[in-house]
Amino acid sequence: MTPTLPPPNGALRVPARNVLRDVEKAFGQNTFGLAEMKSRLPKSVYKRLTATVERGEPFDETVADAVALAMKEWAVERGATHYTHWFQPLTGRTAEKHDSFITPNAGGGAVIEFSGKSLVQGEPDASSFPGGGLRATFEARGYTAYDPTSPAFLVEHNGSATLCIPTAFASWTGEALDHKIPLLRSLEALNRQATRALALLGEDVGRVTATCGSEQEYFLVDGALFEDRPDLLVAGRTLVGAAPPRGQEFDDHYFGSIPERVMAYMNAVEAELYALGVPVATRHNEVAPGQYEFAPVFEDANVAADHQQVMMMTLQRVAKRYGLACLLHEKPFAGVNGSGKHVNWSMSTDTGLNLLDPGDTPHSNLLFLFFCTAVVQAVHLHQDLLRASIATAANDHRLGANEAPPAILSVFLGDQLSDVYEQITAEGKATASKASGFLGLGSPVLPTLPRHAGDRNRTSPFAFTGNKFEFRAVGSSQSVSFPLTVLNTIAAEAIDDLTTKLEAKLGRKRSKKAVEEAVQEVITESIREHTAIVFNGDGYSDAWHREAVEERGLLNLATTPEALATLTADKNVAAFERYDVLTRAELESRQDILREQYALTLNVEAATTESMAKTLVLPAALRYLMEIGEAAEAVEDLGLDTWGARETAGGVVEHVNALRTALGALAAARAAAHEADDEAAAMTSEVVPAMATVRAACDALEKEVPADLWPLPTYRDLLFTGK
Repeated sequence: MTPTLPPPNGALRVPARNVLRDVEKAFGQNTFGLAEMKSRLPKSVYKRLTATVERGEPFDETVADAVALAMKEWAVERGATHYTHWFQPLTGRTAEKHDSFITPNAGGGAVIEFSGKSLVQGEPDASSFPGGGLRATFEARGYTAYDPTSPAFLVEHNGSATLCIPTAFASWTGEALDHKIPLLRSLEALNRQATRALALLGEDVGRVTATCGSEQEYFLVDGALFEDRPDLLVAGRTLVGAAPPRGQEFDDHYFGSIPERVMAYMNAVEAELYALGVPVATRHNEVAPGQYEFAPVFEDANVAADHQQVMMMTLQRVAKRYGLACLLHEKPFAGVNGSGKHVNWSMSTDTGLNLLDPGDTPHSNLLFLFFCTAVVQAVHLHQDLLRASIATAANDHRLGANEAPPAILSVFLGDQLSDVYEQITAEGKATASKASGFLGLGSPVLPTLPRHAGDRNRTSPFAFTGNKFEFRAVGSSQSVSFPLTVLNTIAAEAIDDLTTKLEAKLGRKRSKKAVEEAVQEVITESIREHTAIVFNGDGYSDAWHREAVEERGLLNLATTPEALATLTADKNVAAFERYDVLTRAELESRQDILREQYALTLNVEAATTESMAKTLVLPAALRYLMEIGEAAEAVEDLGLDTWGARETAGGVVEHVNALRTALGALAAARAAAHEADDEAAAMTSEVVPAMATVRAACDALEKEVPADLWPLPTYRDLLFTGK
C-alpha cells in the first residue's frame, strides 16, 4: 500500500492564530501574575502574597479567599468556565481534573463560585498515579496544594478556557507523589546554604534561588504520515525504518531557512507561549532534517519547570492545527540526531547577583570561585545521581551516540577557567586570567568581534558556558524538575561542606584578608580533591572513556538499570534526607517507578515491533514474492532466463526467514524478561538486542520491497515531506 502523502509543500495554508502584534502588551496576558494580582487584590493581601512569592515566606492562608475571588473574576472575564489543579505526578506528564465554577442554588439556578478552600486544596485519586510502594492501591486519598510561587494560567480551547492552578501533589500521609514538592524543597535547601555562605563572604542578601533556562528540541512530521506509523503513535519513535539515501550528512539543515509551514507553526506556538508568560527567545532548525528547537531565557527554577511542561503541551497541541505531529521522543529516528533538553542552570540572589558570573577577572573573583568550586565538587561526588536523574529508556538511545554527551559525567570549564584552576592546584592561588581578546575577520567592512577566552564543548554533559552550567544530557521528553532537584540538592550539600570548612579555618577571625586567605585554602583543597571530574577534551573518544574509568575512577553507567541502581546509594539518600528534600521511602519509590516505567516502555516497544513485523512487513514481503513468482513464470513461458528473478526472490526469502527467526527470539526474550527477578535488567540485556535483530531484518526487506507494496511511510517521507 502506498502511504497517503500530504498536499504539496505550501498547499496547506493555515493562518497563525493569535499572532502577537504587540509582544510587550500580550506577554503574560493569560497568566494571573503579580501585575494582575496587584491590580485586583487589596494592598494588604497583595503584600502578604508577594512575601511568599518573592521572599519565600510561609503562605498566609487567611488571604486565600481574597486571592480566589480575584483569580476567579479574572478567569471568568477571559472566558473560563472551569478550573483545575494542574500538577505533575510521577508519570513525567501533567495531570488535571476540571471542576466547573457553577454551583446550583436553592432557587433552581446557579451561581459562579470559587472559594479559598477550593484554591488551596484539591483531592484527586492518588491510587491512580504511580506511588512506588508509598501507598497501597486501596489507599486512594491524595491532596493537591496551591503553589502561589508559580502563576495560574488560562488554557484556551474551542471558544472557552480553563483556569490552570499549579499545585503540588501529596499522599494522605504527606509523602511527595510529584516532582514539584521535592523541587521546592531543594530550592529551600539551596537558599539556606547559599545565604549562609554569602553572609560569611560579606554579602548581604535575603534570598538565593536557582535559575533555569531549558532548551527544547523536537521533530515535526506530517500528521497524515504520523498516523500511518503504528510505532510513532504507540511508542513515540520508529521501531523499524531503513536509512534514507540522504540524511543529515550535508549539515545543511542546521540553522537553515525555516520552511514556511513550520514557520507558521512556530509563530502560533510563540503566540500562545508569550500569552502564557513563557519567555521563548530562540527558534531555529536543529541538526537533523525535520528537527527544530525553542529556547527560553532564564527564570526561577520552579516556574521554569512548570513552563517547560506548558511548552511541551503547547508544541504538541498546536501541531495538530497545522496538520503536523510534534515528536518529543529522544530518538524518534535511527541514524540521525536525537533530541535533548539542555538545562542551563545557575544561582542568583534577590539583589541581582549571579553567583556563577566570573566577571572580567575570574582569578580574583573569590565569590564566583567559591560557588563554582562547590558545583564541581557536587558533580564529582554525585555523578551517579546526576546520571540517574536523566535515565530513561528513550535517553539511553541518545547518550553517547555522537550527537549528545556520553553517559560518563564530566565538567567542562573552558580554557580561561581551567587555567585559573590549574594555577590554584599548583600554587594554591591564581594570579591571572587569560584575556578574552578580539577577533579580526580580514575585511575592513566586517566589525572586529570580541572573542571569548575559551571555546565551547558540545561533547560535555556538564559544561560551564560563561555565567552558568549547562546540563546537556537531559532528555527532550523529560520533566526538568527531577534533574533540577538533584542539582539544587547536591549543590546545597557542597556549599554546606565548603562553608563549614571555611568557618573552621576562620574561627573568630572575620577580617577581609582572613576571609580571602581562608577561601583560597578551601577552594584549593576542594579542587585538588575533585579535579578528576574536569575534562575539556573530546567526550566521544575511546581514549577518554578508558581514561575516565581506568585512570580517573569515573562512572560509566551506560544503561538506565545501571544508573537507577545508584539512586538509593547511602550517600545519595543521606544527601536528600539531610536537606529535607526526599526521605529514603520517597527516593525508593522513585527508583521503583523509574525501573517499572523503563520495563513497561521496552515491553510496549517490543510488542509493537512484533505486531508491525507480523502484520505489515511480512505480508508486504510475501506479496512481493508472489509478484516475483508470477513474473518469473511469465518470463519462463517466453523461454527467457529467469536468473535475476530467482536471485531477487532468494534475497527476499533470506530476509523473510531471518525475520521469522528474529521474531521467535524476541518473543522468547520477552517471556524470559517477564519471569526474571530483575525485569528491567533483563529487558536491557535480552529484549533490546532482540528488537534490534528484528529491526535489521525489517529494514533489509524495506530496501527490497517495491514502494507501492511497502505499508509504512519511509524515513524519506517522514523527514523530508510536507514541511
